[in-house]
Amino acid sequence: MTDGKTPEELAEEKRKAVEDAKRKAAELRKEREKRNAAEANPEKDLDLAKKKAVAAAKAKAAALRKKKELESSTATESPEESEESSGEEKDLDVAKKKAVAAAKAKAAALRKKKELESSTATESPEESEAPSGEKDVDLAKKKAVAAAKAKAAALKKKKGSGETGVYDDKAKAAAAAKAKAAALTKKAEKESGDDDKAKAIAIAKAKAKAKAAAAAKAKGAKPKEPVVEEEKPSHNQPVLDGYVQIIRENLGEDLLEDAYINRLAKHVPTLVARKETYFKLAQFLKYNELLAFDYLSETHGTDFETHMEIYNHFYSYQNNQSVALKVKLDRNEPVIDSLTSLWEGANWPEREGYDLLGITFKGHPNLTRIMMPDDWVGHPLRKDYEPYDVEV
Repeated sequence: MTDGKTPEELAEEKRKAVEDAKRKAAELRKEREKRNAAEANPEKDLDLAKKKAVAAAKAKAAALRKKKELESSTATESPEESEESSGEEKDLDVAKKKAVAAAKAKAAALRKKKELESSTATESPEESEAPSGEKDVDLAKKKAVAAAKAKAAALKKKKGSGETGVYDDKAKAAAAAKAKAAALTKKAEKESGDDDKAKAIAIAKAKAKAKAAAAAKAKGAKPKEPVVEEEKPSHNQPVLDGYVQIIRENLGEDLLEDAYINRLAKHVPTLVARKETYFKLAQFLKYNELLAFDYLSETHGTDFETHMEIYNHFYSYQNNQSVALKVKLDRNEPVIDSLTSLWEGANWPEREGYDLLGITFKGHPNLTRIMMPDDWVGHPLRKDYEPYDVEV
């Protein structure tokens, strides 16, 4: 609501305003048509005035004749009456001449006005006949159209003489983009007056460095080798070191094949066990009081073509820490101990490794296919797998 008025009242006011505007426009058009009709042909006005004067004179003459006939019906007519009738006829001639002179004067005035209006080069006949408000609107429209045409012509000329047709939207978009880029550049220059100096200094240094390298190369000198920044130690490196120390103190030095931080997997501490020590190390990770990795979150196998790997991810709720245990297998005979006796969650993932990669997990309670049918030939996730039935 606006000014305490309801939408219906506002709509009614809007409708009335529209009707008033339409009515005023109609009145302006009607007045303009009358003025055009009056000023369009002065000769017609002259003829019309002549005809009116002749008709009035004829009517007056007829009235005089009628009056004269009535008077002549009387037997006697005095000389004064005959002189009066001749005076009235003279008045009729004078009236005719005055009417013709007035019509001619009006026609001459109209012709003079028309000549004065047509002498101005920037005003068309339609503009001269229109009201002052309409003249301003028409003039503004024509100026806008002329400016747009001039701008389009300039852009078209700049773009190239080989183009034909009207200035298109692409050119407008390009011009707008250029103007915007120029404005942004100007703004950036105002905000940071020293940026240009810094850029110039950086460019000069780069050029000098390139020039020095080129000169050294021309002389046969070896260019300086780029300085390689040393990789910063992982935040989990102390955690991994603690795991390794506990394992070596309790199980010896030869259980681990490798130990590293997997930076591609959120810096997880990773232990690589030997095939013979895989189960023993997994058992130690679960039951050692200092480690207590009692949750198995992930187990999967991977075919690396040269060998296969088993990857396990454990989590300790006691220490709020993670560790990964890996083991490498012979690809031709991928056999390893099952971890289902330690973590029941290894049951289905190990069956998946058996089904899709052909890895045998010793001690598994139900090592059967879990995805493919029992009579399926081959293991689909092996890199050299070929379907037994080509149509499948």
